[in-house]
Amino acid sequence: MRPASKKYWRFLYTCAWITFLIDLATKSWAVSALSNREPVKIIGTFLQLTFIRNPGAAFSFGTGSTLLLSLFALVVIVAIAYVAPRIVDRHWALLLGLLLGGVLGNFSDRIFRSPGFFQGHVIDWIELPYWPIFNVADSAIVVAAGISIILSARNIAPVAPRDNRPDQPGA
Repeated sequence: MRPASKKYWRFLYTCAWITFLIDLATKSWAVSALSNREPVKIIGTFLQLTFIRNPGAAFSFGTGSTLLLSLFALVVIVAIAYVAPRIVDRHWALLLGLLLGGVLGNFSDRIFRSPGFFQGHVIDWIELPYWPIFNVADSAIVVAAGISIILSARNIAPVAPRDNRPDQPGA
């Protein structure tokens, strides 16, 4: 375990900001280049660029629950902001940065895109066979989930235990 005095919140927020900006830029490009046209085949039918506006979550789950999904995203954002100052492992900072950037990317679509405030549809544009169409934010969230499985299996803690934190007496 790394010393509790080493904090990685700057790295977490940098990863989140970069993820968010890449997602925003690619969605802006998808809206201008892919809307109102047939799917663009990159690698045959294996990889296509297909523009859709998704009112729900992955696998078309929750298509009528855009407001609920927005509120859940807000809870995730607040939880990460609460934990961020206590992160003591760079890998967890990367994981939470990817998660935060991905959640912010899709959350901003729900806030600012049509049909309205907290009802907006998420822009999805990457299509693989037998998989729902997705975007960069979705990819970041999935990668974060994979990293969390690896870190948990390796028993790497995201925050220092209470008895090892420098703000505790006797530490």
